[in-house]
Amino acid sequence: MTFPVIDGGRLLARLDAFAAIGGTPAGGVNRPALSVEDRAARALLAGLGAARGFSVFQDAAANLFLRRAGADNDRPPFLIGSHLDSQPTGGRFDGALGTLAALEVLETLEDNGIVTAGPIELVAWTNEEGSRFSPGAFGSQVHATGAFPSGWQDTLDGNGIRLADELAATLAALPEAIERPLGRPVTGYIELHIEQGPLLERQGALIGVVEGIQGTRWLEVTIAGQVAHAGTTPLAARRDAMAVAAAIIARLQATVMPADADARLTVGRLTLAPGAVNVIPGEVTFSIDLRHPNGDQIDRLETEVAALATEIASSGGCRVSIRRSMDVAPARFDDRLIDIVQGAAEKRAFPSRRMFSGAFHDALFMARLGPAAMIFVPCRDGLSHNETEFVEPHQVIAGAQVLCDATLEAMRVFQSR
Repeated sequence: MTFPVIDGGRLLARLDAFAAIGGTPAGGVNRPALSVEDRAARALLAGLGAARGFSVFQDAAANLFLRRAGADNDRPPFLIGSHLDSQPTGGRFDGALGTLAALEVLETLEDNGIVTAGPIELVAWTNEEGSRFSPGAFGSQVHATGAFPSGWQDTLDGNGIRLADELAATLAALPEAIERPLGRPVTGYIELHIEQGPLLERQGALIGVVEGIQGTRWLEVTIAGQVAHAGTTPLAARRDAMAVAAAIIARLQATVMPADADARLTVGRLTLAPGAVNVIPGEVTFSIDLRHPNGDQIDRLETEVAALATEIASSGGCRVSIRRSMDVAPARFDDRLIDIVQGAAEKRAFPSRRMFSGAFHDALFMARLGPAAMIFVPCRDGLSHNETEFVEPHQVIAGAQVLCDATLEAMRVFQSR
């Protein structure tokens, strides 16, 4: 099979156009999920697709689909895409690169008159970031399960706005899109994304062949001590919840990641009560984000956290309680698709390396429905979720070319049966 060459200039121009929607003075993007800016980006994408003759669909979760017909449209579609929403101080490539590269693939096939065995669809997933409404990867999770989990639509953003109301307004803003049910079967899924880390850049690799996504478990740790006067309470009489929390965090940082290069532990949120300068804190709550490619190791890490926290809290005269707030199992991508992505990079002579994703993506949930894989490209200094996020033009083009080649080969393999 002869693989067509994408139009790199067209893709770069599209990235510029979408970056202007919610663009920040520092060059980043603030395009929260289901916002006015998100709707504008969705409308632009739908309009570009309709102009090329692609059918436009959306489901009840506001996942947006552009469909390019194949020879047999009764076959389940092969999906490619990512998301359009951003962090409040996000970059112009996170999500948008994969979505617009997918559009470029559809247009390249159209430009070259290539007929695929079955349909291929671009998908722009709703609320991947989770920065406005929790949880993240909302759209792909709902798609994968085929229904809204209880309570999700009642989630409120920081201004008290209900997700269900913004979802309805977003769907209404694109009346030309044909409604389709949740959870339709797919032939497979490939997602192009920036790495959001430094490994590819450090190793001089142009393409990351992603073998899977590590698991994530969030814990909420609460230390209960005793409120007391800061000036009159001697050390022996203190049950200082903050001192205990600090000791736990310091010990975990000194032991967990140094002992296991694949482990990740982050404390990203901490609150204390009563929060007065001259009062010993009586309660401290902090988050722990645990990640590992191996699910058994995440269990081990949680056990280690619980034992260490109990030991230190007891020595400080405090009590500890731990609650799981999120648990996402690791995902291993389809070996056939992984090999197809690797082969596509090799045929273009693009230096590549196999790797696991440290961040979760929509592909994590699509892997539950069928064959899935991801392609990474480097980002400068590994920075993402940052207005200075940057991908070199040749890296953008290389990633999109591998997406195009891998998609065509995957459709040949999976849809020729």
